[in-house]
Amino acid sequence: MTNYQTEAQAVDGLAKSFGNLKSEIGKVIIGQEDVIEKILISIFCDGHSLLVGVPGLAKTLMVKTISEVLDLSFKRIQFTPDLMPSDITGAEILDDNRQFKFLQGPIFANIVLADEINRTPPKTQASLLEAMQERNVTVAGEEHKLPSPFFVLATQNPIEQEGTYPLPEAQLDRFMFNIRLGYPSFEEEKKVVENTTANHKVELNHVLTGEEIKFYQNLVRKIPVADNVLDYAVRLVSKTRPFEETAAPAAKNYLSWGAGPRASQYLVLGAKCHAAVKGKYSPDIEDVKAVSESILRHRIVKNFKAEAEGISIENIIKEIQ
Repeated sequence: MTNYQTEAQAVDGLAKSFGNLKSEIGKVIIGQEDVIEKILISIFCDGHSLLVGVPGLAKTLMVKTISEVLDLSFKRIQFTPDLMPSDITGAEILDDNRQFKFLQGPIFANIVLADEINRTPPKTQASLLEAMQERNVTVAGEEHKLPSPFFVLATQNPIEQEGTYPLPEAQLDRFMFNIRLGYPSFEEEKKVVENTTANHKVELNHVLTGEEIKFYQNLVRKIPVADNVLDYAVRLVSKTRPFEETAAPAAKNYLSWGAGPRASQYLVLGAKCHAAVKGKYSPDIEDVKAVSESILRHRIVKNFKAEAEGISIENIIKEIQ
């Protein structure tokens, strides 16, 4: 993996691997190309993603397929109102020798699918916080390291809000991307139905290993960024803050809260990776714009005026750009 002569060659290798990943995932997942692209970018940036979409859009299948082509371990946690933190992190049990032994929970995997994350109370949601940020869990005062690489891909149902617990801002901020899944087109849905109702088995090939992913994660961080691109990313985030002098008119009119510095970090990191997977050696402003909606969507809060006028978060972001 480290046999590239130059970093430029390594970026070419990342772009090629990215193309191979997309075509391999495309054997199982029809359409949703933008969603797959964003998930892969978050993985190469060592970030987590929140997938928001109605039931039946193959969110679980998509995440499972990505874990297979990446040759990574995968665990799924179904979040329910009675789920306890220990059901996620694991717990200490007495073994046959009457000694305490730590039994790992499902969080101990490379890719963890947190299904319907807003169905569980805040205490259980909070047990993901340390894992997502610190990459370890603490049980009975003992720290346990999580596997590397480690990603949380969480799903949320936007329409069925009864019996749900909205994610607090602190936890939302831990997710690099908030990715919206839409319905497939007529042709895509027809192909999905055709494939899933026939005796159609797909053989998936492993494209990258965990070590190769870590190599590319380090590579993305080394990609140089021009000053004007850095300025644009930081200025874009500051324009979302309604009480700052730098606020855009749309932020002053329609936002009660803007994005924090983590948004600026993710904009630059995301732009670097977006440029690399497109075969470019340095990001430009268009790369920042390409990732901005998914990064800012869950970090800015609409005010009553925006709600009353039916102004969407996406429209506000477009105006601010």
